[in-house]
Amino acid sequence: MKFNTKAVHGGQKPDPATGAVMQPIYQTSTFAINKPGAHQEFEYSRSGNPTRQALEKAIASIENGKFGLAFSSGMAAIDAVLRLVKPGDEVVATHDLYGGTYRIFTRVYKDYGIKFNFVNLNDLGELEKQLGSKTKLIWIETPTNPLLKIIDIKRVAEAGHKNGIIIVVDNTFASPYLQQPLKLGADIVMHSATKYLGGHSDVVSGVLTVDDEALAKRLYFIQNSTGAISGPMDSFLVLRGIKTLHLRMQRHCENARKIAEYLEEHPKVAQTFWPGLKSHPNHQTAVKQMRDFGGMLSFSLKNDTQNAAFKVLDAFNLFTLAESLGGVESLCGHPASMSHASVPAEVRQQTGIADSLIRLSVGIEDAEDLIKDLDNALSAI
Repeated sequence: MKFNTKAVHGGQKPDPATGAVMQPIYQTSTFAINKPGAHQEFEYSRSGNPTRQALEKAIASIENGKFGLAFSSGMAAIDAVLRLVKPGDEVVATHDLYGGTYRIFTRVYKDYGIKFNFVNLNDLGELEKQLGSKTKLIWIETPTNPLLKIIDIKRVAEAGHKNGIIIVVDNTFASPYLQQPLKLGADIVMHSATKYLGGHSDVVSGVLTVDDEALAKRLYFIQNSTGAISGPMDSFLVLRGIKTLHLRMQRHCENARKIAEYLEEHPKVAQTFWPGLKSHPNHQTAVKQMRDFGGMLSFSLKNDTQNAAFKVLDAFNLFTLAESLGGVESLCGHPASMSHASVPAEVRQQTGIADSLIRLSVGIEDAEDLIKDLDNALSAI
């Protein structure tokens, strides 16, 4: 099946108990056991639930993997992956990273004796210097949050696999519609399903997809043992969102292109970050590994101050100032004070997160209306 068909049908069958076309919400904590000592597919909802299982099969299908796991949030999914490493191990990660990921790396797992090295993963020479016998995992985020840098997954995977290292890709910004990291050499793909997979800003969830059975068994054990599973209602909402993922992503990308081209020419904008622009330093890598270039973009102002950014953000009407991304409605944010507030100021400066940087999650509204809203907001400075 091709992607559009997989989004609707992949891994899915009518409910065997009722014939329901859409997976029912099995809102139960436990299941009747046929007889003492018997083992069956569903016994307790932490270990397995039909609604969650349907989501796990769907995400595996659209990521072209064999195994899917659904968690209570994207951070819970990240936490499960980090439990694959142990004290004394090292993790290499991109230096331009989502603030929540940076926080769990440096303020939670660092205290357990795990060393995190943040590098420019597009510099293979720098990457290879960091790889040693203690390196167990490489964490790739592409496109990155919030600067939309593109990392060559295949090249990094090849370098890591030479050393027996697990390659993880945070595919949240791209979604499986735009990018499929398992095909490019990744071992684990992670999504905050809260974002594009759910797509309607009404659920918090996270998912993992893997191809290797032994690795999947390790992660399933962690999922069941630690218990941060996606509940039946949340699983249902993400499963419903996946069925329209391809349609929504097409419009997100169309609108983002128009807005990026508008911002690139605006006299008050210093720099526009969107991988679909030919001026983007990683544009050719994006062309090689992505179907299109996504609905996320950022821009900095020539008046590079937090005050100027706040004036623009206050003047928006259609773009809502809010955390998160990937919903049908357009959102705006100030990374330095919101999504990346947990990243030290000196680290933000080193990675290029300017005080005036504004991040947009471009929704599926009419692009002309969104551009008018941007034009009005930029006139405030």
